[in-house]
Amino acid sequence: MTKLDILDHFESLKICVSYRLGDEILDHVPDTAVQEQVEPIYEKWPGWLSDTSKVRCWDELPEKAQAYISRIAELAGVPVRFISVGPERDQIIVM
Repeated sequence: MTKLDILDHFESLKICVSYRLGDEILDHVPDTAVQEQVEPIYEKWPGWLSDTSKVRCWDELPEKAQAYISRIAELAGVPVRFISVGPERDQIIVM
């Protein structure tokens, strides 16, 4: 996951979890042909409002950031192995 630090100043964040196409709920990104017709469905998450740019391990991340990352990993069905918290090479959390 890249650019986590960019999200440090948001009071809340959204994660798109599905799409509404008429009466149908899609759990995948719809085909290009119908993308203009769908409405994204979001989960709203609280922001952490603290600087993550100096964080170098998971346990130092704010709990709200940990929850947000965990939810994205759950939805994607893959673990997050690396989290960047800035542009420098040393600004990375290795899971």
